[in-house]
Amino acid sequence: MITRRTVLGATGAIAAAGLVSPASPLAAHPYEEIALWPGTPPGKGGPKGPEKIGGEGSGYGAVSNISNPRMRVYRPNAPNGKAVLVLGGGGYFRIQLWKESTPAARWLQNRGYTVFELIFRLPNDGWEASAPFADAQRAMKIIRTRADEFGVRRDAIGIMGFSAGGHLAGYTALLPDRNLYEGGDRYEAASARPDFAVLLFPVVSLRKPYDTTRTRREIIGTDPSLGAQEAWSLDTHASATAPPTIIFSAADDPITPPGHGIALFQALVARGAPAELHIFEEGGHGWGLGTPQEILSQWPEIFEAWQTRRNPDNG
Repeated sequence: MITRRTVLGATGAIAAAGLVSPASPLAAHPYEEIALWPGTPPGKGGPKGPEKIGGEGSGYGAVSNISNPRMRVYRPNAPNGKAVLVLGGGGYFRIQLWKESTPAARWLQNRGYTVFELIFRLPNDGWEASAPFADAQRAMKIIRTRADEFGVRRDAIGIMGFSAGGHLAGYTALLPDRNLYEGGDRYEAASARPDFAVLLFPVVSLRKPYDTTRTRREIIGTDPSLGAQEAWSLDTHASATAPPTIIFSAADDPITPPGHGIALFQALVARGAPAELHIFEEGGHGWGLGTPQEILSQWPEIFEAWQTRRNPDNG
């Protein structure tokens, strides 16, 4: 499991970077956790042993071996009535909390959003490939059902994802009614469709020439059929009913180059869905909030301006 020391260390690093002040909601509201499922989650498989947290290297601060899917809830001091479900990347074999989803959650919390950081099940941990998608749907339904309790509006619940988390967020936004599991409790009456989607360096296509991602291997294997590649590529499912979507990419990203975001943007626009695309000159992959000297560190402000502009009466 992730230790309190790990969480405090990450929070300290965020504060040291100048992203929050000591008087921000970070100090006032530590996160709480909500389990997604009563008892054993639906679906086959599962890991053995405790959760793992990455040490040195590219997986630093990333969590894996997840048997207890859940949300971490970050409540702001001054709620703006909006909520965001945040999903870290990691190729569906780990979840990048420390450098992606947690800093974004803290930034949003500091701006008045009620934030739900999703710790979802991973195919690489032994779960079937549909498990993370079931978890994301379930999370959206819980948030919407309990919106009054959380102090958020049912028409202002968005989703945000990084890399593979962007694929998961996009899939949830585009196919909210996909039947991924059987459930009969009170949450299942709610819609899983987010009211807006924010996709950062997302995996969009599982087809050539974008067939080298870990996401593709974890979800459809190393020798998938053309049908599977189509079915799990986001642009396949673009429709006029898609929620407003904003996409951020970096031109020099070697893992998910801008072609991913461009493909989804073009598909959404062609079908009459509202969409916006931003491609930064530099940044590579996995940049999270970015650093102050990077132009791409402007993306959170761009997102907030976009979101507020679309809802001027609810800003």
